[in-house]
Amino acid sequence: MRDFQKPGRSTVFATNGMCATSHPLAAQTAIETLKKGGNAMDAAIAGAVLLGICEPQMTGIGGDCFVLYSPAGSNEIKALNGSGRAPAKADAADLRAAGNLSVPVYNAHAVTIPGAIDAFCHLSETVGRLGIDSLLAPAIHYAEEGVPVAPRVAFDWVGDSEVLQGKARDLYLIDGKAPKAGQIFRTPGQAQVLRQVAKQGRDAFYSGEIAQDMVDSLKEIGGVHEMEDFASTACSPTIPVTGAYGGVDLVEHAPNGQGATAILLLNILSHFDIASMDPFGAERIHIEAEASKLAYDARNRFLADADYVTRLEHMLAPDTAAALAALIDPNKAMPAAAPLTESVHKDTIYITVVDNDGMAVSLIYSIFHGFGSGIASDKFGILLQNRGAGFTLEQGHPNELKGGKRPMHTIIPAMLRDGGRVTTPFGVMGGAYQPTGHARFVSNRQDFGMDLQAALDAPRAFSYEGVLEVESGYGDEVRAELAAKGHNVIVPETALGGAQAIHIGPDGVLTGASDPRKDGCALGY
Repeated sequence: MRDFQKPGRSTVFATNGMCATSHPLAAQTAIETLKKGGNAMDAAIAGAVLLGICEPQMTGIGGDCFVLYSPAGSNEIKALNGSGRAPAKADAADLRAAGNLSVPVYNAHAVTIPGAIDAFCHLSETVGRLGIDSLLAPAIHYAEEGVPVAPRVAFDWVGDSEVLQGKARDLYLIDGKAPKAGQIFRTPGQAQVLRQVAKQGRDAFYSGEIAQDMVDSLKEIGGVHEMEDFASTACSPTIPVTGAYGGVDLVEHAPNGQGATAILLLNILSHFDIASMDPFGAERIHIEAEASKLAYDARNRFLADADYVTRLEHMLAPDTAAALAALIDPNKAMPAAAPLTESVHKDTIYITVVDNDGMAVSLIYSIFHGFGSGIASDKFGILLQNRGAGFTLEQGHPNELKGGKRPMHTIIPAMLRDGGRVTTPFGVMGGAYQPTGHARFVSNRQDFGMDLQAALDAPRAFSYEGVLEVESGYGDEVRAELAAKGHNVIVPETALGGAQAIHIGPDGVLTGASDPRKDGCALGY
């Protein structure tokens, strides 16, 4: 139990339905959708699309999504890959010939076809109850009427807005500046797009004037995108990957997502007595940091589009984790693995919903970097993702850029099973941090018995590309101990990620938690 004399928030309890996400309006919309007779999938879609209006620097209809869901009355976990592909004419050889060592991040060549709208329409038709027109109505309303900018959103907007270019600067700045907390942000062009999708379904987005707007805008700045690239976009059902830790099973999306990295990381940590360590001490941070270096190196070597991954079984094999764990020195930091050219960043949204029939949804939705590519379509102002920057230009690599191929993705929804029962849909925002965040959440719960909210509140650390970021929630003595082990320690300017979770009790009582690093909340009824 938390100390009620100190700042913090309680877990939220309910029995009929629960949503946890990063903005209050989206959480409220999800609960209202449930009350109207929608199921958890309806609620998650309605909330997610609205988040693109509330947090446009993080996500939007020009991006991708991944979804895990457990149907009502079932402990089966299904997965849907809503990530888009590189345009058919994209070729790493062309970029190499032009002198590029990596995919230019804020450039038409980084723009992959948005997959989220196709996935949302598919899930609405096949899993939901209310229809896509009903689900898009809240986002249409707020896109037209406007949303007061929330404090964390305003903080991100300032740093991220430098990448906005051309039309995007007119649409996503107010009088040439990032909006302050409380200022009203409107995006009427997106309202027009969503209204057409509400009437005509996914084809309205992937053909006709909306797709033509995106294609023309990209071609004008050197893109190789064609109308057929949009028309052929289709989400893909997939089979999740699973790993055990501390008596529970962690269920993750299969590649091209990086969920296997979280499983490998926990497999490595299982070779250490984490539960005996101080949960907020340097020893735990060090072991986790070293394990993360090894797990991420494997990610960079092996993960890619599912059609190109060749060594996933090796990555998840117990012998692999044992061999990697043996490389960790408990007293000395190892050099960071040489980074590949894949670009990673820390911007996305996550929403989880459980309804009164027991359906659980874990949904993550992103445009990759803050404001994605910084490119908005000329007519409708659709901000386009730069997921293509997740490809490598290394010849022969499984994740090499190629037309029609999906890039390695950082965004990963997750669920936990306990004794075969689906108990906890959860997700951690934060780009590359996400696998470490997943492992930290599971360890907080299983090794230290933290309640749902405490597991999200707890301070975080992350080792990446030669730097160990240690949040200000840790004391200076912890940072000094880590520096003595050879880590290059800094306090990050921005909090590490954000997270949301719901726990489904055996008695049906729902517990929700929302990360204070974001503006959101958990709501139930």
